[in-house]
Amino acid sequence: MIRISTEEAAQRIAQGGYDLVDVREPHEWAGGHIPGARHVPLGALARAPADHLTRDRVIFVCGHGMRSQTACAIARSAGLSEVFSVDGGVVGWAAEGRPLSP
Repeated sequence: MIRISTEEAAQRIAQGGYDLVDVREPHEWAGGHIPGARHVPLGALARAPADHLTRDRVIFVCGHGMRSQTACAIARSAGLSEVFSVDGGVVGWAAEGRPLSP
């Protein structure tokens, strides 16, 4: 698991080839999320990782960066090696003036 800054996450997202997965709870997701992210609550990912991990390269995001680290551990246990956790999460992303989708 590699922790990356919101800046690096934005660069990797712009490059393409990454699955951006938001592991927050539904009420958090409804409050705004990073454009292009897929919503997979952490509990659902933990129960059935193979059902939710569709690419080999995944960037996980949560509120502040803690649950996304857990998601990385789950993904690594499922056999993925190129997984990233956004340090600061959606809160950090928004604090830097980056866009959120409603």
